[in-house]
Amino acid sequence: MKVAILHGAEDPDALDPVFPQIEAALRVLEHEPTRIAVDADVVPVVDALRTLDPAIVFNLTESFDGKSALDSNLAALLNLLGLRYTGSSPAGLMMSGDKSLTKKVLSFHEILTPQFATIFRGALDHVGDLSFPLIVKPPQEDASIGITSRSVVRDIRELLGTMDSLQREFQSPVLVEEFIEGREFYVGVLGNVAPMALPIMELDFTGFPADRPRVASWEAKWGEGGSGGMGETGAEFTGTKSVFPTDIPPELAERMQAVAVEAFNALRLRDYGRVDFRVTPDEKIYVIEVNPNCYLEQSAEFSRAAAEAGIPHDALIARILELAQGRYTR
Repeated sequence: MKVAILHGAEDPDALDPVFPQIEAALRVLEHEPTRIAVDADVVPVVDALRTLDPAIVFNLTESFDGKSALDSNLAALLNLLGLRYTGSSPAGLMMSGDKSLTKKVLSFHEILTPQFATIFRGALDHVGDLSFPLIVKPPQEDASIGITSRSVVRDIRELLGTMDSLQREFQSPVLVEEFIEGREFYVGVLGNVAPMALPIMELDFTGFPADRPRVASWEAKWGEGGSGGMGETGAEFTGTKSVFPTDIPPELAERMQAVAVEAFNALRLRDYGRVDFRVTPDEKIYVIEVNPNCYLEQSAEFSRAAAEAGIPHDALIARILELAQGRYTR
């Protein structure tokens, strides 16, 4: 098949190995991949897609013109063009891309998520029954953008200062939610009609600086140099690692995987995604984020979990294509 790989406008080879990895996987599968970059001008993108006329689009976009909140519009554009594509629909991307809306939907489905408030310049959208410590984050950014060790606040002074800083930087509401002390786990979900939960991974904070709250900050995920930790790396990046935990009771693991599938379905995600949890010492499972179209780089958590389940990277890319094609066939 002719497969269009839709991605951000930056040079993918220089910044992120996932694009050439997926291109290589598609060639192994005997498809014909063509990359199409998206920037602030959609006209060339539309022209390129119409000229190529792909059988399917592998949608790897995460933002539009640098704005994560506009990502769902690219899926909507593919709908308007009548093109088949991998991953979630505009509705799924919009619901999961707005953390405040995500939490409202999860609460409706009785899926446990931390108490929260959404605030913008004094206006309150929602206020739950909050207690310190709290974590303050932008609600429509992904990849831990806007999250630092200073995002966890323990009194009113810290809360107001962090809120003001985020509102100035992002010009958007801020999400204030209870900070759940506990272990952090990631569960990938693959499928549509009967989604399957992949093996559980944990973000191990064993080497994390003792004087900082244990959060998956931008630095912890990517290092100071940005995507993939390229450039200098800091203590939070070097102090964390993703591992397959060996001490999780089977009953707790089954509950986490079941909740992951429930959250995936509640937000109407498609094909693949990842659900992030905090689990307290008394084994309460809190969903802290749901990621549609999650990162597919070969050494990242989702791909590693798939490999652990017996689905190597090339087979994973093939499976995602099959799932997308199956949706359109039905």
